[in-house]
Amino acid sequence: MKKPGLILSSFLIAGVVILVGSLSAVTQDDPAPTLSIAASKPDLTPDANGVLSQQQMQQLLRVVAEKDMENDKRLRDYTYIERDVHHNLDHNGQVKSTEITTYDVMEIEGEQVQRLTEKNDKPLDAKDAAKEDGKIQKIIDKRKNESEEARRKREQKEEKDREDDRKFVLEVADAYNFHLVGTESLGGREAWVIDAEPRPGYEPHMKEAKFLPKFRGRVWIDKSDMQLSKMDVQCIDTVSVGLFLARIHKGTRFVYEQTRVNDEVWLPKHLDVKLDVRLALLKEYDANLEQSFRDYKKFRTSAKILSVGDVKENPPSNAPQR
Repeated sequence: MKKPGLILSSFLIAGVVILVGSLSAVTQDDPAPTLSIAASKPDLTPDANGVLSQQQMQQLLRVVAEKDMENDKRLRDYTYIERDVHHNLDHNGQVKSTEITTYDVMEIEGEQVQRLTEKNDKPLDAKDAAKEDGKIQKIIDKRKNESEEARRKREQKEEKDREDDRKFVLEVADAYNFHLVGTESLGGREAWVIDAEPRPGYEPHMKEAKFLPKFRGRVWIDKSDMQLSKMDVQCIDTVSVGLFLARIHKGTRFVYEQTRVNDEVWLPKHLDVKLDVRLALLKEYDANLEQSFRDYKKFRTSAKILSVGDVKENPPSNAPQR
């Protein structure tokens, strides 16, 4: 999945822990939710007032955060198809032009790569397809020739990024007041519906978290798996990215959905972004972006890195687990 930028990708990380704050915000006027948690999970039984203790919230935070990290790891065991629909809008919100691109997404030695396969729902011609094969081959060759030192540095950076994600999760739990709205059925599964509002007086500890008070949202958390199933987030104030790079305006919104795959993992299903931004303080940019993800197929990675030609001649032998 292509990352939709710092603001959105950070909120995707944030979403999985909104349940923590939402349960802590349940008051005497709200019915205490009944949480069905396996014995190996922390005790999340509310007190007489329907409130969870700080210790319970911290325990839950660790569980939900680890689930999110595990999802990210398992995504790397899958190939899938991504389809992006990009609508450029005029100032009246009318579509000026549309571009559709479709990709095969795969993992090559720890790096997620995309191979463009269609433009505007039509297969690439032979020339453009060959260019895409060449891009993939360059990545394969780079990994084949990677030194042990380079590999070590890359893996260290990936671990640092994961640790930063964990720290960000803690910031999110502090940044909002949460309210448990109720439950809804999504895809035939029961989910908690939770609203998140910026908490007055919040002071971020990470620079990446400084924009959190600029957003509010609602999330749907699967009750059985305690996984994020849907998120609807809105920008409620101008967000500046970089000194003169961009300003994201109030009204920018995205809706993100995940789906349960192979009864083992929750993976992206759909992302819908309505973007209102001024680039470099000069150009207004209004757009709608829709990303859909389908045909998840599980594969087993091998220590041997094949060339593009080898991959075409020798497809994975194991059948997709649908």
